Amino acid sequence: MVSMIRDEGRVLAQPDIPHAEPKMGKVAVIYTTPKTVIDDYARLMDLADYQTALTPDLNTFLKVNISWQHYYPACSTAPWQIDGVAQKLMADGFDKLTAAHNGTVVVDPDEGRAKNKHKVVEDRLGIEHVTLDVPPVKWVPYKPTAKMLVLDDVYKKDGLFIPEVFPGTNIVQLPTVKTHVFTTMTGAMKNAFGGLLHRYRHWTHSVIHETLVDLLQIQKEIHSGLFAVMDGTFAGDGPGPRAMRIHNKNVILASADQVAIDAVAAKMMGLDPMSIPFIRIAHEMGLGVGKPSEIEVVGDDIADVNWNFNGNENTLASRGQALIYHGPLKPLEGMLLRSPIAPWAYWASNVYHNKFWLPMVGRKRVNEAMQTSWGKHFQSY
Repeated sequence: MVSMIRDEGRVLAQPDIPHAEPKMGKVAVIYTTPKTVIDDYARLMDLADYQTALTPDLNTFLKVNISWQHYYPACSTAPWQIDGVAQKLMADGFDKLTAAHNGTVVVDPDEGRAKNKHKVVEDRLGIEHVTLDVPPVKWVPYKPTAKMLVLDDVYKKDGLFIPEVFPGTNIVQLPTVKTHVFTTMTGAMKNAFGGLLHRYRHWTHSVIHETLVDLLQIQKEIHSGLFAVMDGTFAGDGPGPRAMRIHNKNVILASADQVAIDAVAAKMMGLDPMSIPFIRIAHEMGLGVGKPSEIEVVGDDIADVNWNFNGNENTLASRGQALIYHGPLKPLEGMLLRSPIAPWAYWASNVYHNKFWLPMVGRKRVNEAMQTSWGKHFQSY
């Protein structure tokens, strides 16, 4: 496992268990159906050589994504994603599994865990779960060994904290294939955002791309094993992670290379991976492979796939946030988002998404998605 030592009140993780280094730049991609998805996840993980990345006798966290407490296809981790990955791990001797959930200032994790049917899967499989933002999970100070691009500056007053339960464990990121208003697309690297930063993670939105690179560096330091399994059965196009157009794409991806899996997903969506700053920066720093020409894709042929997704759309809410993060309201960012009046922003986001957009626009899209094979499969859980 990873031993913990203290240095001036900060926690440092020192890995002392050797394991095989997974091949960087290898991504498994296969097409699937509701009838075969559980078995397909098992085959996918083997294609991606997941056992070279993870160690069976260590605690393994499944980092579940909940981007909205309401069920909206492609928005959050799919129940069959948890089901397929967990069953495969358990069959291969990984008997210390924990589903790690997180809330945000605008998302209720308990409501989200129930409505997205994560709870029903975890309970059926006997998987423990934790909500990272609330007790009994403790957050401890952490000083990265790697030089941070932005996080030391963002949290210079109070320092950087991570969940105490993470060092020395395996972690499997469980993102979905979708676009995002702040990062063009969101995948494995963005999925760590909810797990490694506390509820003030929105402080980093103005430097979000560099933040994701910093978080990947931290993951490589504290986790003994790192892997990602991405679900694109439903995929989201437009102003994600919530107000998206929903598509059935019937695809699942896996890799030990967090940069490569995001690059492949971006390319399938019709985006240029190396034009997305967090992918490009991570590639240039040697944290993974972001150039599609240097990535080995195994499984099904996706060479000519282009979904023509739009990663540059915004909602009314995200346009307002952009004015604060990058526009004329930038000088007021501290007062508006980091002072006692900050809850106004959470309230505004909740009103827009939950009271206006979902009932006026989103509900119809969800109802239409429920008539598809994947929608019916969701209802079967």
